[in-house]
Amino acid sequence: MQPIRIVWGTGRGPTALAAYDAALAEAGVHDYNLLRLSSVIPDGPAIEEVGTAPDLDGPQSLGPAGEGLHVVEASARGDVGPQSAVLTWARSPEGPGVFYEAGESEPADEVQSEAKAGIESGLELRKREYGEPRFRTVSIDADSAEGYAAAVAIAAYGESESLL
Repeated sequence: MQPIRIVWGTGRGPTALAAYDAALAEAGVHDYNLLRLSSVIPDGPAIEEVGTAPDLDGPQSLGPAGEGLHVVEASARGDVGPQSAVLTWARSPEGPGVFYEAGESEPADEVQSEAKAGIESGLELRKREYGEPRFRTVSIDADSAEGYAAAVAIAAYGESESLL
């Protein structure tokens, strides 16, 4: 069973989308069509914080360019102030778990507080016991003189799949 890999990155660009693409490139997932999932972690796969996804040509590759990759994504992009993305998760002893993502043009500590409140609410809804939430926080300061900035924190599920 393939793990769920936590990857993250920041980027800058002349447009908000270009900055976002640069952040995806730093995370190593810019050559995939990202298929967004809600927030439920299935029982079984390990969760590995790897920073950058394995190279497309490497032995641990997520698959060929252009395929679909299932993800839970936190992202923020803008041209003024901090851009902060927070991905948090917790698992029950039985294995299932929950991700919660938050992304804002706010300081990292404020966005992390939002993510903490969100995951606590999500865990309460599920009526199971969970371990302590884990957090991956990514932030970059935007400077409108330099264009846009973006931050991403992504949970990439397994390998990519053909879209055709």
